[in-house]
Amino acid sequence: MTRIFTIALTAILLLGTFNGVSAVTKHKIKTIKQVEHVKEKTPTVAEIDRQLTCLAKNIYFEAGKEPFEGKVAVAQVTLNRTESGKFPNDICQVVYQKTKIDEKVVCQFSWHCEKGPVIRSREVYDESMEVAKKVLLEDFRLPSVEKALYFHADYVKKPNWGKPMLTKIGRHIFYGDRT
Repeated sequence: MTRIFTIALTAILLLGTFNGVSAVTKHKIKTIKQVEHVKEKTPTVAEIDRQLTCLAKNIYFEAGKEPFEGKVAVAQVTLNRTESGKFPNDICQVVYQKTKIDEKVVCQFSWHCEKGPVIRSREVYDESMEVAKKVLLEDFRLPSVEKALYFHADYVKKPNWGKPMLTKIGRHIFYGDRT
């Protein structure tokens, strides 16, 4: 069972919202199986809150001015990374991941490398948190970014990634890996 699903399941059960959950989620809950070689503990409410906060901040700073679909897409890329095996399996670790390239530290999400990003709009942050909850706890997804692991703004020069473009939503262009 993926860490993301474990967090979502725990939130549903701890917050007592099981009766309002979709049939698909109820089916997932009934068919949970342990992934071989992975011993996961049930996350606490504090851990779920930490993961939601990291995801909401990433949505806010990467897509705060984007339409709803753009916010969802950024959240979904973050979760896709946790499930890909190519990035950490923890939302906060994905959001704050840094890489060293040619002696230069590069952040996976550019806002994290900026000096002291500040939440300036409580309304936009609250909307970002709602999107984070919808994606993480309710399993809301956009089919067009199902395999997306990367994105950049359309005003940025196209990176030399060699990754296939999947879609454009708002000001972001989304990419997957070559299969």
